[in-house]
Amino acid sequence: MTPTSDRSGAAGPEARAWLASYADGLLAAVQPYASPTGSLITLPGTPGGYGTAVDGLEGFARTFLLAGFRLAGEDGADPHHLAERYAAGLAAGTDAAHPERWTRPEEHGQAKVEAASLALILDMTRPWIWDRLAPDVQERTVEYLGSVVGDRDYPDNNWVWFRIVVETFLKSVGGPFSADDVTRDLAAHDRFRRPGGWFADGPERSFDHYAGWALHLYPALWQRMSGAAEVAQAAGDDLAVRSASDREHLARYLDDALALVGSDGAPLLQGRSLTYRFAAAAPFWAGAFAGVGRPGQLREAATRIVRHFADHDVPGPDGPLTLGWHGPWRPIAQRYSGPGSPYWASKGLLGLALPASHEVWTAAPEPLPVDDGDVLAIAAAPGWAISATHDDGIVRVINHGTDHALPGDDGGDSPLYARLGYSTATSPLLDAEAWTSPLDQSVVLLNAQNEATHRTGFTPLPVECGTFAPSGPSDRTNIQHSTGSGEAVALGSVADVRWVEADLSVPDHGSGRPGSSTPAGRITTVSIVRGAWEVRLVRVADPADAATALRIGGWAAGPGLTSALVPLLGDVAPLCGETTSDDATPLAGPTTTPWLRYAPVPAGWVAAAVHLARTPAVGHPQLDLTPGQAAVTWPDGKRTTTTLP
Repeated sequence: MTPTSDRSGAAGPEARAWLASYADGLLAAVQPYASPTGSLITLPGTPGGYGTAVDGLEGFARTFLLAGFRLAGEDGADPHHLAERYAAGLAAGTDAAHPERWTRPEEHGQAKVEAASLALILDMTRPWIWDRLAPDVQERTVEYLGSVVGDRDYPDNNWVWFRIVVETFLKSVGGPFSADDVTRDLAAHDRFRRPGGWFADGPERSFDHYAGWALHLYPALWQRMSGAAEVAQAAGDDLAVRSASDREHLARYLDDALALVGSDGAPLLQGRSLTYRFAAAAPFWAGAFAGVGRPGQLREAATRIVRHFADHDVPGPDGPLTLGWHGPWRPIAQRYSGPGSPYWASKGLLGLALPASHEVWTAAPEPLPVDDGDVLAIAAAPGWAISATHDDGIVRVINHGTDHALPGDDGGDSPLYARLGYSTATSPLLDAEAWTSPLDQSVVLLNAQNEATHRTGFTPLPVECGTFAPSGPSDRTNIQHSTGSGEAVALGSVADVRWVEADLSVPDHGSGRPGSSTPAGRITTVSIVRGAWEVRLVRVADPADAATALRIGGWAAGPGLTSALVPLLGDVAPLCGETTSDDATPLAGPTTTPWLRYAPVPAGWVAAAVHLARTPAVGHPQLDLTPGQAAVTWPDGKRTTTTLP
């Protein structure tokens, strides 16, 4: 759906009042599930993979984020007695002898995540919570948080910020602190930095919402914490210099992040932890905190994302947020997800921590990129072609750079990362079969058992297309244009594909399933993108004897969408079909995926036109192939020439 006048373009005061009411409703909904002291908030549903004790801590810490934002933004005004309620929970949770005490960071790694939320809000609400705690509660809190100091068991990803935040707070209250920890963690953060404002969530090609709701968010908040300058100095860093660099990097990222929001406020359905929902709004509030970007546009993006979920009845009639997307859908969870996990969505309401007088609330509303016209962009770091169409408000991403793996890895594909396309209107298939046998937005070889290959570990290829030719890995182009301008972009990749006998016992953290692999051949894929169309060219080299067919899969489309896959080129006429799946995505309704099957495996280039829209296409692209070049004539008569690898 396209936003109506009451869903977008709202003036700041009206938007803030609506968000505040929404936030207060979320906080009220969890009260019935609090333990007697309030230290554990254990929400209904199947316990998470880490057990009920961790679930209760998550429920407290993640709603504490939201309570803290409300207190900070109202300068301590507290009609709902949030400070008193959460202070009581702190007192019990940090008491090792109390029956409602918290799981400690040294007992379970997830407590390290939640400790960061505790520290962040204790700093942000210092006059109203920390300063009023009894001395013994302060001492216990410092002792609880201090267990992270010197801990070497932190994953090499966004978790480094959890320790930086905790140790910064600890130093500000005279607690333990390690300059070596912060030095090491800041160095890790710098390693994750990628061109164009992006971060990878660790050493792998892990590009997802964590770039915005963690790796950009925490630096923007850290620079405002009490004692951050002293912590940085002790770690051999200069906070002013680092913050200026972080702000510049964030400003560049926001260009892409804004282009990735659909006109209905839907975020991109890609990557792990999607159950955090409107946490996708967090980088826009981070921009407001850091003083980068256009305030009216940042507010519009953030509030429209939250409204997208509210318009889809989030939360549901029972009150609390659930594991799901619009409605409850348990398969969206990773192993670390529990019933309290969805409240990381609180980050999407961070703007409420800014007072009503802040420019993000006083600036005039500004449209999103897709509101002004079609958008075509290359995000070089994740290897994405971003194409948004104004007429239906859908943002599509064609992916030739992200797989949540290292180059050359030979495991299975994660449907959250390694598919060829993602959008704001569709979800990748996420049922059990999707993890072992890719179908939607894939190019695979099939064997006699109809098992599909995996492409994770592929190599991105430079592809020259029309007037756009990336000159290096740091290049980025963002083109806003009308459909008739003739512009197109192209990306490509080559993969040594394999069949994988997946080890399904390995815990799910969003990556593809590991397992024993059998080489199947090499597939080169080139995508030429313009508007709602992708022209996908495919060439297979050295197919294994066991490879009986090539299959190209299109968009997995639900109700209200049309997904088309039109064969354009090939010496072998394909079998055209479609597969309908029930309950294979977190979106409502059955999902239909068109596919083309070429048997035997063709020896040269084949091509298909791939389309996703809300209404059927009128006409389709035409393709002329000459040695080393592909010329596409688009339905409006414009022409694009691409040099093939």
